Amino acid sequence: MSNNTNHKVETSIRTLGTAKIDTCIPMCKAVDDSKPMAVTLTADDIENITEDHLTIRLQAAGPRSKLYFDPSKTKCAIVTCGGLCPGINDVIRAIVMEAYHNYNVASVVGIQFGLRGLIPTYQHDFLELTPERVSDIHQFGGTILGSSRGLQPADEIVDALERSNINVLFMIGGDGTMKAAETIVQEIDRRGQKISVIGIPKTIDNDINYVTKSFGFDSAVEKATEAIQCAHVEAVGMQNGIGLVKLMGREAGFIAAQSTLALKEVNFVLIPESRFYLHGEGGFLPSLEKRLRSRGHAVIVCAEGAGQELCPDYGQPDESGNPVLGDICAVLKREIKEYFTGIGMEYGMKYIDPSYIIRSVPANANDRIYCGFLGQNAVHAAMAGKTGMVVSMLQNRMIHLPLELVIERRKKLNTNSAYWRSVLESTGQEDFCKMDPGCE
Repeated sequence: MSNNTNHKVETSIRTLGTAKIDTCIPMCKAVDDSKPMAVTLTADDIENITEDHLTIRLQAAGPRSKLYFDPSKTKCAIVTCGGLCPGINDVIRAIVMEAYHNYNVASVVGIQFGLRGLIPTYQHDFLELTPERVSDIHQFGGTILGSSRGLQPADEIVDALERSNINVLFMIGGDGTMKAAETIVQEIDRRGQKISVIGIPKTIDNDINYVTKSFGFDSAVEKATEAIQCAHVEAVGMQNGIGLVKLMGREAGFIAAQSTLALKEVNFVLIPESRFYLHGEGGFLPSLEKRLRSRGHAVIVCAEGAGQELCPDYGQPDESGNPVLGDICAVLKREIKEYFTGIGMEYGMKYIDPSYIIRSVPANANDRIYCGFLGQNAVHAAMAGKTGMVVSMLQNRMIHLPLELVIERRKKLNTNSAYWRSVLESTGQEDFCKMDPGCE
């Protein structure tokens, strides 16, 4: 619990029962659950904090001295859900290698094409995952298990886990997957079963609550900067050239902001957290005109979820329940054309959308290391009998978080932070920032 009287955060981790089996793995030091570590958070860590800081106590990730499951009789399953992200195969590989080589578990199976693979109607077979089968999958993007979106009945999922004698389910996915994991845990509890469910948060947008950085984010930013560089080259090669780059970010602008900081060629960055206007004083179009008249070119980075109030087709839910985004870049292209035609100013534009390239690439070195930690620590948690939790990183420390805390809300970029100020200083769009009614 928090030691701050104004804001309490429940951080306890559920277990299936008392762990009584001596661990079978060599280690220099086991983690003691009776000694949680204190972590101090600020508004840069969590959006809704009202105090200057908040101290919470969290369970550290890592091996325990006692196991709940007998490894020789333990069957694990891995499922990947939602959109692709760099590093998924790395996490799968890390889980399999840890489970087999350090715990000597009986079996690890892969559930194909998301949670559909547990529903008999879809007729997807399990994929036996051995060290030999996964040895080189980290060299490739995507997921060897396939993925899918959409809700599946928790009772049918638990039926399948029972029929298949699965003891541990590792779920790799985003916000919707973590919500599904919580409903699965509730159904398991209702039946009185002893099945561990461990979540590994996956979102290229970096918008997981209480998670400093999600895996794949570094790789996405690295690839995004290549697209921005191309847009800059195109823009400077034209009279009044405009390079427009669309990046991923449904509700959070972390990729757009980080890519902007990584490559100092961006003049305007548009994110979901900062509302903007097209016309009038402080509007985007007059600001763009001013930039072109003074420098002769401009580079615009736009997160896909920015400016949705300007899109006429925004709001219909997709099969996962997320609102279908309007095409903000189509709106920008149309409005830019009308504006500059109206004032008789010649311009040229090149539009780049690298979204599917960014999310499909293999992980870079930093993400591969991170994914390895995630996979290893997910297995440690599961074998100790923990459930209803995710393993992730907070302030460079590997920790356990309860599912309820993770799915409480999505993390957003704090536009009053020093980080966002650095972005504005990098682009030179400080006057443009005044379009946001909350920007002072």
